[in-house]
Amino acid sequence: MGFIEKNGLWNTSQSRQASEIVQRIELDGIQVVRFSFPDQHGILRGKAVVADEVKSAFSSGISISSSLLMKDTSHRTVIPIFESGDQSDMPEMRGSADMIMVPDPSTFRILPWAEHTGWILCDLYFRDGRRVPLSTRHVFQNMLEKLDTAGYSFMSGLEVEFHLMKLTDPRVALTDAGQPGTPPDVELLHKGYNYLTELYYDQLDPFFEILRKHIQALGLGLRGMEVEFGPSQVEFVFNAACGLKPADDMILFRSAVKQIARRHGYHASFMCRPRLPHVMSSGWHLHQSLCDATGQNNLFMAQCEDAPLSDIGMHWLGGLLDNAVPATVFSTPTINGYKRYRPFSLAPDRAIWGADNRGVMLRVLGEYGDRATRIENRVGEPAANPYLYLAAQVACGMDGMDRRSNPGPSADTPYSTDAPFLPATLEEAVGALEQCELFSREFGTDFVKYFIKIKKAEIRRYNLEVSEWEHREYFDMF
Repeated sequence: MGFIEKNGLWNTSQSRQASEIVQRIELDGIQVVRFSFPDQHGILRGKAVVADEVKSAFSSGISISSSLLMKDTSHRTVIPIFESGDQSDMPEMRGSADMIMVPDPSTFRILPWAEHTGWILCDLYFRDGRRVPLSTRHVFQNMLEKLDTAGYSFMSGLEVEFHLMKLTDPRVALTDAGQPGTPPDVELLHKGYNYLTELYYDQLDPFFEILRKHIQALGLGLRGMEVEFGPSQVEFVFNAACGLKPADDMILFRSAVKQIARRHGYHASFMCRPRLPHVMSSGWHLHQSLCDATGQNNLFMAQCEDAPLSDIGMHWLGGLLDNAVPATVFSTPTINGYKRYRPFSLAPDRAIWGADNRGVMLRVLGEYGDRATRIENRVGEPAANPYLYLAAQVACGMDGMDRRSNPGPSADTPYSTDAPFLPATLEEAVGALEQCELFSREFGTDFVKYFIKIKKAEIRRYNLEVSEWEHREYFDMF
């Protein structure tokens, strides 16, 4: 009896899907399957196995080093792995001990850009069959299970902005290595500011067509592609779906776009605000609603003509506002992302809501009888870990329902309304998370302490770096 069966980690549907995948691998001539898991930053890591070894992976899982969970965004191991008492009180990880990647057969794809290659998303378990509590996919699964127990399901849809550029120099000389290495040199695909113009779309069309075909072949529910406001900035929009799927889709979408772009001589970046001339910040607008257990009935839909949302929707909205400041760590987890929160920039700078207003943090869309009624959270950056971003929305929304929170009136002047400001820096957001009981209760104290350690390590490195601004400001003056 293998690890997966012994610990009951698959349901009947997953076991059936695994058998079907084995048959499909043989019929379609798949030679390699990539087994990947989303790390703490929402980056895919894993191993590739040849086709003959897939059955073994479907029985015993695949071992992988636990030190991968201890790294910051430079891929440096910032939580000691060879000392006791410093792995968020998890001795199972001491010495970089192995975890087990357990594939989720429902996520299997054939990668259309990589010849004879399959792909499958995995969850992390300890050797005794327990979920690794630092695994972010598990964090979101746990929140969805709490919603399910209460008789609800979470519906979300993605609008993702990012920069798409021509690669001029990949910067792979020996001197470019490092943690992190030298970023590539790029040039624009469009010069910007002609928002949604067909002329710019046509300039992007040759590569857009390559992306579209591959993204649709992956079954990610692509709805549309748009020319964004900034130079070489684009947006992809996806259909809404329930549960884990939007987070899984976001993980695969980002990785797919970067891989496809590199193969064709382009560079795609989901960094919020690259250090490039005339750049515009990119956001990740997360549409969300609460449904009943069937996923068919929108519980945010207003029941009377003078209300923007149902009572449940208003309480959920209130929870998102009440916990907006500490939740920012999960929607905007990078130092760079806080440079987007600027007034009059189509990005929020404070925790407010408004009816169909693009300057607020929470834009309410819908009316009496509108089955598409939803809340659009405009706070996120496209580099966010989707499992943590979505899990945080569920935690905040459920808290608002439990307390019957009142979000107050709609804000018609988003940049002058008296309301709590969003954190100005990642350091400020981490400080708010440290004082917040909600996420320790919902995500687990061990996870929150661990995540704070990772973020503080990045902040320390950043604070020790001498910037170009500092050199220009002080070197000649003093």
